Amino acid sequence: MLLKNKTAVITGCNRGIGRSILQNFAENGAEVFACVRHESAEFTSFIQVLSAKTGTTIHPIYFDLKNEAENKLAVATILAFKKKIDVLVNNAGISAGGLFQMAQMKDLREVFEINFFAQVQFTQGLSRYMARSKEGSIINIGSTAGLIGNVGTTSYGSSKAALMFVTKTLASELGSANIRVNAIAPGITKTEMYDQMNEKERTRQIEAAALKRPAESSEIANVALFLASELSTYVTGQILRVDGGMTT
Repeated sequence: MLLKNKTAVITGCNRGIGRSILQNFAENGAEVFACVRHESAEFTSFIQVLSAKTGTTIHPIYFDLKNEAENKLAVATILAFKKKIDVLVNNAGISAGGLFQMAQMKDLREVFEINFFAQVQFTQGLSRYMARSKEGSIINIGSTAGLIGNVGTTSYGSSKAALMFVTKTLASELGSANIRVNAIAPGITKTEMYDQMNEKERTRQIEAAALKRPAESSEIANVALFLASELSTYVTGQILRVDGGMTT
């Protein structure tokens, strides 16, 4: 119960890493604001079962992160509960692949809008409130794609690199408020993005990892739990690679 009596906000909770983080945090006692784009019977059932199983409260928050008005309204909705926000996990994002010479500017802008600008806006709104409590942890989900310049990762990798850079800046700015800011850079992980990858590139990345296998989303969630908990009270401004020992 590492997060007992804590409240967390998590974006992109309906699938993949975000869903695993939601489950992990609830199982460790956190009350969670679970942010997703659309309401669905499947997700509603999932959080109801999880809430009943763990005895925690899960508040679904439905909004389109890249819509500035909806983004601001979501922040206002969360703050209206008047709960102390202990943890923010910026997990939502989209993937995009393609060679640099073929990249369309509209596609590049869309990836940055969701993976970077929307996350910054959401974090601005919540971090101001978190700073009042002089305590908290912000966790950004980056990617090794933002650290290693592999072929075809211009759009996605650049957006994640920007998010991981702002992680370090924000850690410096919020340190005086005792808010820690870190990023996780997963390597190849079994999610929908994994299924959409080119098979040759997927195999290459698995072989580039020392452990010779992809990560499970629960393994990334465990690192998020560490950063959210009191186990990491002197960790800030870090990019934690969780990539099975990737070298390239």
